[in-house]
Amino acid sequence: MITLALSKGRIFDETLPLLKAAGIEVLDDPETTRKLMLATNRPDVRVVLVRASDVPTYVEYGGADLGVVGKDTLIEHGGQGLYQPLDLNIAKCRVSVAVRDDFDYATAVRSGSRLRVATKYTAIARTFFAEKGVHVDMVKLYGSMELAPLTGLADAIVDMVSTGNTLKANHLVEVERIMDISARLVVNQAALKLKGAVLRPMLEAFAGAVRKD
Repeated sequence: MITLALSKGRIFDETLPLLKAAGIEVLDDPETTRKLMLATNRPDVRVVLVRASDVPTYVEYGGADLGVVGKDTLIEHGGQGLYQPLDLNIAKCRVSVAVRDDFDYATAVRSGSRLRVATKYTAIARTFFAEKGVHVDMVKLYGSMELAPLTGLADAIVDMVSTGNTLKANHLVEVERIMDISARLVVNQAALKLKGAVLRPMLEAFAGAVRKD
């Protein structure tokens, strides 16, 4: 049995065409079923639904043989010990710095001001500001990041940006682009050895589908 770990939402939806290229179709809709383990048209392949941040853990410790997860999650939660054969070029977005539209970020950085930064991407943010030589105090948040500058909790946020519409609606502006993000395929290294006869054709089908796009 091959177990694939996916998170609900955009990654799940955008992985379906890649699965189809490998001859795999999920038989349940994660938005309507309460099941966390979904059958496919192949009796030897199943999908487990887990939180995005848990995908690397499931794959690393063998709860799943492979998974699809954003590059941001791999950086924040660790991708050590995982085979990462493919950038799937799906679920694309970027991690950026944003501030209130009346905050002079460039002057604050140039003058060496200490910034308070709200984010759930603390590893990415720390590395970015350290490389710029900007001193920051990190405030860890898990949701509604846009509120932090509006309430005075933080000078800036580091967050995922797709269209930028949410920033505009909350009178925030994107001032620095830290990195582009897309989803990666991750594979348990032991599974690749033990179940290679089944896994390798799947990986090749995924790679072929990505190249066509």
